[in-house]
Amino acid sequence: MNSKKFKLVATAASGIEALVGKELRQLGYDCEVENGKVYFEGGLEDIARTNLWLRTADRIKIVVAEFEAFTFDELFEKTKAVAWEDLIPMDGEFPVAGKSIKSKLYSVSDCQAIVKKAIVNRLSDVYHRTTRLPESGALFPLEVALLKDKVTITLDTTGSSLFKRGYRTEKGGAPLKENMAAALVMLTTWRKDKPFLDPMCGSGTIAIEAALIGHNMAPGFNRSFVCEEWDWFDKEVWDSAREQAEKEADYDVELDIQASDIDGKLIEIAKRNAAEAGVLDSITFKQMQVADFTTEKEYGVMVANPPYGQRLGEEEEVRQLYREMGKVFRPLDTWSKYILTSDLTFEKEYGEKATKKRKLYNGALRTDLFQYWGKRPPRVKKENE
Repeated sequence: MNSKKFKLVATAASGIEALVGKELRQLGYDCEVENGKVYFEGGLEDIARTNLWLRTADRIKIVVAEFEAFTFDELFEKTKAVAWEDLIPMDGEFPVAGKSIKSKLYSVSDCQAIVKKAIVNRLSDVYHRTTRLPESGALFPLEVALLKDKVTITLDTTGSSLFKRGYRTEKGGAPLKENMAAALVMLTTWRKDKPFLDPMCGSGTIAIEAALIGHNMAPGFNRSFVCEEWDWFDKEVWDSAREQAEKEADYDVELDIQASDIDGKLIEIAKRNAAEAGVLDSITFKQMQVADFTTEKEYGVMVANPPYGQRLGEEEEVRQLYREMGKVFRPLDTWSKYILTSDLTFEKEYGEKATKKRKLYNGALRTDLFQYWGKRPPRVKKENE
C-alpha cells in the first residue's frame, strides 16, 4: 500500500471549491476542480498531508470505483467486482452512505443496501465467512453517489469533517464553520504583515483562522483522522507528516490581529478557543461595540460575519448595525473590508456599493461576500528609478 497511488477527491462547500484547488496547487498537486469537489492523485503521504493542511476542504476521500449502472443487478455485480479485501479487513466496520441525482436508480436506501450486500458477499467469500461479518474493528466510511447513472464509490479518510479543527471549546450563537472562516480570510488581500480586524468576532473563529494562516500552522495538527486506525495505513506516515508540519510552522512572526465583540461572554469563549488553538498571544481580544472602533493604522483588512437579521423583529436592529458599520468603516479608505451577509439590502444600509460581490454558501444559506477594496499603498521608488 505504501507506494500505491490513489485517485483522491477533496470535497468542499459550494462556492469555495476553487480555493481548495488553489490550496492543492500550492501544496504541489495537479488537480481538477468540479462543483463541490477537487480531484487529485496521491499515495498515503499525500492523504496525510492534505488532511493536515487543507484549510477550506471538508473531507479527503479515496475514489474506490467508478462505473455506469442502469439496474440494481449491474450495481451489485460491478460493486462486487472491486477488490474490497485490499481496503477492508475481516472485522472492518463499513457503513454505506448514499445519494442519487438524475439516475434511473433513484432510491438511495436501495442503492446503499445493494452496495453493502455486494461488499459483504465479496468479503465473506475472500475471508471464508459463512456467518455475518463482525464489523467490530476500525471504521471505513463509504459513500455510493449516483449522478446521471454514473456510480462513484468513495472511502472517507478524514472522519469528522475537516472544519472540526479541535480548538472550539464552546460555540457562539450562530458559529461560522472553521473552513468557511479560513475561506473568508483567504479571499481577502490580507498578508501577515498587515493589520487584521474582526469587529464582530463571536467565538473568535475568523481571527483564529487568520492567526493559523499567519503562522503557517497546519489546521489539522491537533486532531485525529479515521484512516489512522486502518491496519494498512502506516503510523510512520502520520508521524512524519506531523513532524514536517511542526517544522513548517512559523511561531516567531509578529501578527497584528484584533478581534472585538459587544458581548463580553463571547470574548471569553473566543479567548479560550484561541488558547486551545495555540494562537492566544497573536490576537488582541476586546469587548467593544462597532460604533466605538477607531484606528490610526492603515492598509488593514477587516472581515466580518455580522448577524443577518433572519429572525422576526431583528431586521431593524441588524440594519442599524449595518449603518453603524458604514459610519465607522467607510472613512477608512486604505482598509479593505469584507462583509458576509444574506441580507441583500446591506449596501444600501452601509451607504456604499461594494467593489465586488461573491456568492458563498454558509451551510445551506445563500450569502454574499460584499468586498470593499482599499487604496493600495504607494509604491516605494527604487534608488535607480
